[in-house]
Amino acid sequence: MTSTLPSQHAAFLERLVDKMRQDDRFEALLAGGSMVHGGFDELSDLDLVPVVRDDAYAQVTTQKRAVAERFGDLLAAFTGEHVGEPRLLICLYGPELLHVDLKFVARSALTQLVERPVVQWARHAAAIEAILDSAAIVWPERSPDWFEERAWIWLHYGATKLQRGELFEAMGMIAFFREQVLGPMLNRRLGRPQRGVRKIEQMGGEADKLRAVVADHSKEGVTSALRNAVRLYVELRSDEPPAVGTRGMPELLMPFLRTD
Repeated sequence: MTSTLPSQHAAFLERLVDKMRQDDRFEALLAGGSMVHGGFDELSDLDLVPVVRDDAYAQVTTQKRAVAERFGDLLAAFTGEHVGEPRLLICLYGPELLHVDLKFVARSALTQLVERPVVQWARHAAAIEAILDSAAIVWPERSPDWFEERAWIWLHYGATKLQRGELFEAMGMIAFFREQVLGPMLNRRLGRPQRGVRKIEQMGGEADKLRAVVADHSKEGVTSALRNAVRLYVELRSDEPPAVGTRGMPELLMPFLRTD
């Protein structure tokens, strides 16, 4: 697999595998993301899953940064609690900059996955492949009710910041709403996993509707983007309506989206 990767990525993987071979706490190295779904290029991150022996997992998780420092010239790193994944260490290596996500998992945790990873290396390849073949693979899709419970609160937040003149805050909420609500719902309409707005430009067609939900730093631009966000949400909601709609919406929100 590494022979098909850009040279920088391939060299990092080879070095990482060599280090893991020498550390008997590690059983395998798996890869996900673009290496599974395609579109990998020289600007791609490496999404890697070091698999750790169950009896060594507690030790490794307390030493994640030290372990990552052994894999290359680590410039910066932080853990992934902000995305609900404390096992994840998000890393930037250098001096030629490379973003690498290292999600350390115990071998026993391979039974529940969000995608079928590619094995880059394993001490016992057949055993790891067998575990992956039998794993339950479920992408964490959000329900219509999940969107409905949040959409109007987030839109109202953006609208109040518009009325207060806090345009950067409103623009930030609009971007957040595109990523967390409209992007996933557009992917749902197109029969794709709900992956936010990553690579959504490549899809064209329905995805082009997101262009109307981009604001410039003006009251008129923010107002237009919020109104278009409301319209697009209501349209996409009709694909799979929630069990219970939010009472009074969108009518109660519209006075906050005036331009006078």
